[in-house]
Amino acid sequence: MPHSFGYRARTRDMFKRGFKEKGQIRLSTYLVPFHVGDIVDIKANAAQQKGMPHKYYHGRTGIVYNVTPHAVGVIVYKVVGNRYIEKRVNIRLEHIKHSKCRQEFLDRVKRNHSAHVKAKETGERVQLKRLPALPREARTVSTADNAPQTITPVPYETTI
Repeated sequence: MPHSFGYRARTRDMFKRGFKEKGQIRLSTYLVPFHVGDIVDIKANAAQQKGMPHKYYHGRTGIVYNVTPHAVGVIVYKVVGNRYIEKRVNIRLEHIKHSKCRQEFLDRVKRNHSAHVKAKETGERVQLKRLPALPREARTVSTADNAPQTITPVPYETTI
């Protein structure tokens, strides 16, 4: 049971760098552009202590509302009691990355648009909505040439 309640208490594994990711931060981290309205994931990078978010925000997703030369402002919704509070957190670029949470949706929008245009040219209707997976079709198992087998566990034997 921990007895310290500091700012970085109980973060030994949380802020640990990944396998073969130790050392200096890659320069490509600083070349990624961020714009207001982007959805970003917050993941603290222990190699840079400046501008590091509190451990609560590690692994959270937020929306960029402000961009400065070395940092961005991110809006994160925090559950406090029975409500959500909008928290505005300023985080350096090393601790955030673009989220892939909307990528599947954006791909589906493009796919639906191309299918819609193609269907309009040919004059046919196309199903663009996602359908839930249907139940598996019924099967009949025949016992002809397929005698039922009784399966029993193999008895445990020690060989000493």
